[in-house]
Amino acid sequence: MGQQVQGEERLRAMWWPALSDGLRRAGAAVDMLAESDVTVGFFGDVFRPAGQMLSADAPPYTARDVEDGFERDLLAAWWRAAAEVDAGVVPPDATDTLVATPRSVQAALRALSGSRFFAGVALRAMVADLKQVRAYLTDQQTRERVRSRVTAQIGPDTRVVVAHSLGSVVAYEALCALPGHGVRALVTIGSPLGIRNLVVDRLQPAPERAGKEVRGVWPGGDGLVWTNLVGTGDVVALVKDLRPVFGERLRSALLSNGTHAHDATSYLTDALCGKAIAEGLA
Repeated sequence: MGQQVQGEERLRAMWWPALSDGLRRAGAAVDMLAESDVTVGFFGDVFRPAGQMLSADAPPYTARDVEDGFERDLLAAWWRAAAEVDAGVVPPDATDTLVATPRSVQAALRALSGSRFFAGVALRAMVADLKQVRAYLTDQQTRERVRSRVTAQIGPDTRVVVAHSLGSVVAYEALCALPGHGVRALVTIGSPLGIRNLVVDRLQPAPERAGKEVRGVWPGGDGLVWTNLVGTGDVVALVKDLRPVFGERLRSALLSNGTHAHDATSYLTDALCGKAIAEGLA
């Protein structure tokens, strides 16, 4: 989310040093992975309005631009999650959704802007992030454009896929759409893949259901190792354990990422992330 004014090479320049540090923390040989071995499935520009002047600013959204349904529900989920990990955030009422008034949405945005997690994030940027998640999960044309960016980067020699935030949803679906792929390790970081009503129930392919039990499709063959890493204070990854949906063979771990709980590089430099990547390359 929020990477629409970035690009493939700029993100690779940010991720590559962190990937290398994670390998070092894991005690792996850093020369097992060269920078030229790393490609980025970038899709941020899909969410950049055509003809927009070059600027780092999001569109001038306000609380009135948060739409009923998905966007309000996700905002409410973020608010509840932020209140659970930050005593300075006033918790919302014990309801599943925000009432359909700009005032209640404004209260949620104001509470989140005062949290440690969203500190420094402008209101319009938060609203833009809500809209990006909704667009991917509810608009099929957007979904296919975004997913094609990732599938195009997964070739016969691809062994490891590392995916962050909304990108973890995209990567999961991309691997499911590539039967017989040779990826050995999927490493998801800061992933919202465990959120039932908003994310799990909208996945493609749809999860298998047996009564109240829901089981997501495994995104590869028996040789794929999936590791999910989540920061204890990561509000976006508000469901910390993905195993109830995707099964016990998924490896799950909690990390301490400090105040930058959702930042990708905070995940990449951790030894557990480096270990999961190294195992996929070995």
